[in-house]
Amino acid sequence: MTERAFPSDLFAGSRFAVAGLGRNGSAVVKALLAMGAEVQAWDDKNPPEADPTQKRFTAAPIETLAGFDALILSPGIPHLLPAPHPAAVKAREAHVPILSDAEILFQAVRRAGSKARFAAITGTNGKSTTTALLAHMLEKAGYPVAAGGNLGTASLALPLLPDNGVYVIEMSSYMLERLHDFHADTACLLNLTPDHLDRHGDMAGYAAAKHHVFDNMTASDLAVISIDDAYCREIAQDCASTGLTISRLSVDDAPSVAAIATPMQQAPTLPGAHNLQNALAASAMARHLGLDEHEIAEGLRTYPGLPHRQALAGVIDGIRFINDSKATNAEAAEKALLCYDKVIWIAGGTAKSGGIDALAPLFGRIAKAFLIGRDAPMLQKTLQDHHVAVENCGTLDVATEAALAAARALDVPVVLLSPACASFDQFASFEARGAHFVDILTRLHDSETP
Repeated sequence: MTERAFPSDLFAGSRFAVAGLGRNGSAVVKALLAMGAEVQAWDDKNPPEADPTQKRFTAAPIETLAGFDALILSPGIPHLLPAPHPAAVKAREAHVPILSDAEILFQAVRRAGSKARFAAITGTNGKSTTTALLAHMLEKAGYPVAAGGNLGTASLALPLLPDNGVYVIEMSSYMLERLHDFHADTACLLNLTPDHLDRHGDMAGYAAAKHHVFDNMTASDLAVISIDDAYCREIAQDCASTGLTISRLSVDDAPSVAAIATPMQQAPTLPGAHNLQNALAASAMARHLGLDEHEIAEGLRTYPGLPHRQALAGVIDGIRFINDSKATNAEAAEKALLCYDKVIWIAGGTAKSGGIDALAPLFGRIAKAFLIGRDAPMLQKTLQDHHVAVENCGTLDVATEAALAAARALDVPVVLLSPACASFDQFASFEARGAHFVDILTRLHDSETP
């Protein structure tokens, strides 16, 4: 696909404030400047430097929002709970909208005259796989596609697509709270389990944030909603009552499962029941976007998988090392543990609310656990209370070497890195954690190769 740039005068005369200059914020600044906007940006931790060559850019703390068209907050910066960022307070005082970069992308696409469609995917777990899988299906079928958002490429770093193109956007609850005009032609809610409660107050607040993915949709659009958990069932009922077209998603729906059973059996990168849900969701959205059953099946069969999502990181002495670093909460780790009868488990980091208590029914699959990171002592106690053999190793390097030794001694064929915790106590991201795991295995393999 030949990438097209947005017009350089698309936002001429508009003023935007940007708070937070991480992956998303930096992309927002770059894109808005390229589209002709005036931008004032600031990052409390890493203040930007002024650029004398860019007259429409101001690097300064956001003291007032008067005269601005919008404030774009990076996803990690709260505008409500647990305490609003000062810039968000100033925005509300000035009646200036607080938007996400996905909202600005939608506005930019429509301003540029493109009729490209939008597919939005959200849920607690499975968002990244479903996003990547749907994008792969569409690309394989010949559609111009751009995928990103919470996954990989920031929304405003995506190119301008033609009328027959499709944007496939993974949307976090943080992004969904900051939409205004965004309209998805098809949107999916995969599941809801407790997460990010500090930002949303409680599960009702979290569910309400996820509900926004269906804002502005009409009866001609398709809302794909799981009915396998109570929160999603309630949202499905609410959406149906407003006249939306609903595709109810369930892994227990025999006809839907049968329709993709053969290509799923031929898809080694989509193991487990959780990936069945992802595949059902992507297939339903793909049908709405115009793909036929053959194209959907081909997309499933050829899906290459995502890094750090149950990816084979290496094999040593016949022992498979699985990199599932993306599993940053217990629910995600559960999906991986269900795929193996017996594993050596590497886990730990910064635990979410509830720790790993919910995984107790699967502890019998763990031959031995090796823990890392800040909350390892808490996880260790939980495992010991359930009589699981466990060691607190501190670092991933120590844990991986110990896991290899244990796998050999106990004749266990799989070592699973599925941390059930966030990575930020020791790594910049789950990607960095997974990449380090691969590096460790490369070093171990090389050291044992004659």
